[in-house]
Amino acid sequence: MENTVTKNNLWGGGARPMIASYGKLMMWFFLMTDALTFSAFLGAYGFQRFVHADAWPIADEVFNHFPFIHGEYPMFFVALMTFILIMSSVTMVLAVHHGHKMNKKGVIIWLGLTIIGGLIFLGSQAWEWYHFIHGTYEGALRGADGSIAHFVSGTTSEIIRHGEVLTGEVAASFIASAQEIHGANLIYNEYGHPLFANFFFFITGFHGFHVFSGVVILVVIFINVLRNTYEKRGHYEMVEKVGLYWHFVDLVWVFVFTFFYLV
Repeated sequence: MENTVTKNNLWGGGARPMIASYGKLMMWFFLMTDALTFSAFLGAYGFQRFVHADAWPIADEVFNHFPFIHGEYPMFFVALMTFILIMSSVTMVLAVHHGHKMNKKGVIIWLGLTIIGGLIFLGSQAWEWYHFIHGTYEGALRGADGSIAHFVSGTTSEIIRHGEVLTGEVAASFIASAQEIHGANLIYNEYGHPLFANFFFFITGFHGFHVFSGVVILVVIFINVLRNTYEKRGHYEMVEKVGLYWHFVDLVWVFVFTFFYLV
């Protein structure tokens, strides 16, 4: 009897910090394992970039397009994508906040804006993939050894390979045996080493799948909110749980953005 009383009064009537629902705990476990997965992928990317540093593309020269605008605008579109995803995280916070207050109207508004933000991000990523796959009008030259070279602007007799300008017979010999390529895929990449394209498609695609999954779940939650499912339960915990997932997806993008676009 004494042991029971002692255990019950252990916190002395204060707030208990370790109380969490089963659903929240399972979501945290899932996010921890997913974080390890992304860490492994980004670690492998960093290792390969270090090994092939001389042939690795420069992000400013690859991601310099902007929809409906001609010219080069390095990183502008990617920065806009990042801003949209971060703002969707803000709207998710507000949806959770209104869920705690049992404010159905507020949850509907902010959850709807979160879904819109996720869809815009997915559309933007699809546009970026399209331009990365199709490449530039000028393209590049792929040598017999797999190295990539580009013509020096304004001339067809000089080329740049791995930052080195080739002229005369050396350039002519390379051009004669080279293959003209455009864009990037899993076999070749006009911007540099093909492993860059492989990692780019795999990691951004894996992250994009997470965003897509999150949008689908958000739509299901949104429909349930409209049908008063959580009003009947007396809580909006499902909104909070999917919010944890959405914030994780946003956080992962910050690391993907840093590795692929900034470093």
